[in-house]
Amino acid sequence: MKSIADLGDLIGKRVVIRCDFNVPLDGQTITDDGRIKAALPTLKKLHEAGARTTVMAHLGRPKGEVNPKFSLAPVAKRLGELLGVDVKFASDVVGESANELNKSLKDGEVLLVENVRYEPAEQSKDDAERAELAKKYAAFGDIFVSDGFGVVHRKQASVYDVAKLLPAAAGELVGKEVEVLSKVTENPERPFVVVLGGAKVADKLAVISNLLKIADTIIVGGGMAYTFLKAKGYEVGKSILDETKITEVTGYLQAAENEGKKILLPVDVRVADGMDFDAKKALGDVTVVPSDQIPADKEGLDIGPETAKLFSEAIAEAKTVFWNGPMGVAEIDAFAEGTRAVAKAVAGSDAFSVIGGGDSAAIVRELGYSDDQFGWISTGGGASLEYLEGKKLPGLSVLEEN
Repeated sequence: MKSIADLGDLIGKRVVIRCDFNVPLDGQTITDDGRIKAALPTLKKLHEAGARTTVMAHLGRPKGEVNPKFSLAPVAKRLGELLGVDVKFASDVVGESANELNKSLKDGEVLLVENVRYEPAEQSKDDAERAELAKKYAAFGDIFVSDGFGVVHRKQASVYDVAKLLPAAAGELVGKEVEVLSKVTENPERPFVVVLGGAKVADKLAVISNLLKIADTIIVGGGMAYTFLKAKGYEVGKSILDETKITEVTGYLQAAENEGKKILLPVDVRVADGMDFDAKKALGDVTVVPSDQIPADKEGLDIGPETAKLFSEAIAEAKTVFWNGPMGVAEIDAFAEGTRAVAKAVAGSDAFSVIGGGDSAAIVRELGYSDDQFGWISTGGGASLEYLEGKKLPGLSVLEEN
């Protein structure tokens, strides 16, 4: 992949760049600007080089329709504050506002167009539809820079198709993400410990399959752990469970044993009658039970203290750690202890640690940890997981071909 350094003199050049500004909003207030900050190294480089920069990005899932709830207007304001320049903002994506502002750009100026997912063709499965929209994106610039790592696993018009129409390069963020994840998957310092959580076991099974070849220990927590416990023959009560994956999970447990790898599962769990997610509270009393003694009428919602200790000890011995996914329903305080314990263990570890984006990245920041307490905080949960699966990511492959 080419980098910005390979693009030569950029003064006066029209650059169109794809960023990932899918930030959490509370009304018009950005509650975590981590993704905006992650784009600053590339945008500063383009600004200082005198490029005329048009930024494309998405926020949320407006499903091809204009929806003020998902407007990038608050992002334009915050980006200007962080970048220290007046960021122009277009009220549409490829319409009159975007085109007029793009044409008016002077050397070093920056324009952010409205949410690309307002355009129905942006995420279309029809190659021709995406290609037509990509032509309109390409008209914004002479060069394309890909710096939205969180979307490089998607074949979308602003990620994939536009890169086929213009000379293209990876931005600083995408370059760093690939460098870090390559290090983790190809030459990790050992012991290499992978911590996986979250609700859906199906999302992580392909990752586990590939990581069994690479990692020394795989720690499984969160909702996905109950399918593993069920595969061991345990009662899991009302806990989240994917019955369709039990046979596959059983195979992974056997494969790990055959290959001398460890899959660590919870030895105790916090259970309750259930939870009221909207009210952020447990239903009934929260108790801790051994993981092989979950009552049939209870739901497992977090790892227990003995499991937190077991997982933390494994992390402390590691030289490389990759973590993706909470250990329980971390949005509810009663079920956040396990996730806090893992965050503390990873932050305190001497290992090269990678936080695999998504919920994990938000959680460590909410808990007050700074980015420099970890080796790298990825901006792409799904993209980083698919990279670890060994999949070819369309948004990276097209850069390699360019």
